[in-house]
Amino acid sequence: MHTKTNTWFDYTNYLVMTLLACAMVFPVLHVISLSLSADKAINSGSVFLWPVEPTLANYRIILNDLSIWRSFGVSVFVTAFGTFISLAFTSMLAYPLSRPEFAGRKYVLMLVLVTMIFHAPLIPNYLLLKNLHMIDTIWVLIIPGAISAYNLFVMRSFFLNLPNELIDCGRMDGAGELRIMWSIVLPLSKPAMATMGLFYGVSLWNAYSNALYYINSRTLYPLQVRLREIVITDQFGSSDQFEVFGAMSPEGVKMAVIAFSALPIMMVYPFLQRFFIKGMLIGSIKS
Repeated sequence: MHTKTNTWFDYTNYLVMTLLACAMVFPVLHVISLSLSADKAINSGSVFLWPVEPTLANYRIILNDLSIWRSFGVSVFVTAFGTFISLAFTSMLAYPLSRPEFAGRKYVLMLVLVTMIFHAPLIPNYLLLKNLHMIDTIWVLIIPGAISAYNLFVMRSFFLNLPNELIDCGRMDGAGELRIMWSIVLPLSKPAMATMGLFYGVSLWNAYSNALYYINSRTLYPLQVRLREIVITDQFGSSDQFEVFGAMSPEGVKMAVIAFSALPIMMVYPFLQRFFIKGMLIGSIKS
């Protein structure tokens, strides 16, 4: 029965969740408001949660900067292709590790677990990538982190919950392991794949440390590195654009770049939300 204590508990949960939601939404609204406000309003500090003297001048400046579009293209390629590679590699490793007939799965799992605890230092990692001729290539942003140990364990947990009868039926019909994985396992794993894809995609889109360490050519800079240059060092486009940038509010242009860099992920998430909610329950129920 719904007691008075439970009612107060529900009200407290609603209050706490509302405060947390406001704490997360307010910074986003503040950034968007600054990016859409006039320079005088920004410099006077009168912008809070809604634009003052709305204008698109800040967005026109960044959209006319070719370096931002070049970095945007690099980030889109790294995120899209990197997510595909990561999902393919993670699923191909997680599936055999979930099958009891794979004799060496415990040792492989132990080796994967070691990589979660111990990480290679920066200099040995750099020397390894240099010997592999991956320095200053776009592949250095994709291949080294293609498999996340945490995501591997989560996907393996999902595969363990799939009915063994379906896999046995596929073998009785003459299907090999690759055919079983492609025709049976992966179609049943859409929530897990969508969740892992969102994790990988967000991580690849927001990553910038690998580009700072291993990329020398500015043409290969992802959007987050370009964003860092604008926000921290005020390096913006050509000399003509820099003069326009100096005439505007630097804060407004920076907020416009931040909003522009966050927009793609915000557009993708609603389409994956229903799978993401299911995927968050992976491994929570054991039979």
